[in-house]
Amino acid sequence: MVRPQKNRIVTCNPGVNYFKPRGIPMMDLSEVQLTVDESEALRLSDLLDMSHEEAGKKMGVSRATFGRIIQKAHKVVADAIINGKAINIEGGNYEIAGRTKQNTCCKCSHNWEEPEESDKPALCPLCKNKNL
Repeated sequence: MVRPQKNRIVTCNPGVNYFKPRGIPMMDLSEVQLTVDESEALRLSDLLDMSHEEAGKKMGVSRATFGRIIQKAHKVVADAIINGKAINIEGGNYEIAGRTKQNTCCKCSHNWEEPEESDKPALCPLCKNKNL
């Protein structure tokens, strides 16, 4: 029996869910599907230059699983570009993570993330400085 697939953590749902070659009507195009978690893997790895280890942690999966996700995403995008297909971004096993905000300590330059809803932190968690 196969283990159920674990939900991948995605920072945000892509605002655009279709890409297509210019000048060709949709009814004349074949379509490939890129899942939302594959789109997130492309963003983390190719756009933000994260290692597979870092990106896997961000998405809540192992490095090896992240490698399989990004490999499939690259194959889907390459197929669309080389063969002139439309890309439909939807589906997959994912959950959208809460938005976070970045904080930086002016004294020790420590960076950390907190949920967007939280109040401004009073102290740096590392050096306990108030100047953030």
